[in-house]
Amino acid sequence: MSNGMGQDRLSTRGSPGAMTTIGIIGAGEVGSQIARAALAAGYEVVIANSREPETLRDLIAELGPRARAATAAGAAVAGDFVVVAVPLKLKNDMPVEELAGKIVLDTNNYMPWRDGHYPVVDSGEKTEHELRQEQLPTSKVAKAFTHIQAPRLFLSASPPGTPNRHALSVSSNYPEAVALVTRLYDQFGFDTVDNSPLSESWRSGPGQPAWFAHQHQTAPELQANLARARRSTSSRRQGR
Repeated sequence: MSNGMGQDRLSTRGSPGAMTTIGIIGAGEVGSQIARAALAAGYEVVIANSREPETLRDLIAELGPRARAATAAGAAVAGDFVVVAVPLKLKNDMPVEELAGKIVLDTNNYMPWRDGHYPVVDSGEKTEHELRQEQLPTSKVAKAFTHIQAPRLFLSASPPGTPNRHALSVSSNYPEAVALVTRLYDQFGFDTVDNSPLSESWRSGPGQPAWFAHQHQTAPELQANLARARRSTSSRRQGR
């Protein structure tokens, strides 16, 4: 969030006029469902796919007047913060300059069957989210929304204070990014467990206990599942 303005606007939400814009890069199942949840929470959305904005005409018609399509760079510029809902590529394909100074929520899960094998991730030397941070050195990356199925963003949501409320994890090297995701999760209907820094983000990845418990887990259950995680190549492959 350049100059901290996005955080200030987010902290003053509550009145209809306090509108914050989320840029979303990726218009597949995850990106489009996050857009729906964001709109339901009162945000404006600027969403992009890998093609031209015109190809999102039907999705924008469904989402309504507070959503518009753009290029990836356009969504990055427009967003007070940005959601990246596309797989990581070893050769960066994200708009680095346009994302500079902003908090970036990375929803990616490393899937070798889909992405190919990344030796630095397979070896445990780095997580895919650390690689994303390296590719976006002037942004503040947070791993978010990675161990919940897209449809459950509505099915599992509940108001603050609900007993046994569903919890999601966040990982980041930046406390301000964790704070933003925590606030966003709460607005979407979820509690938060901080699983920082990014080097620990593998604990909620494919094949781990937190991943398999995606249908429902409370904050204490999620904390326990994160602690139970064991790092292995085989567990990653089970996410297929």
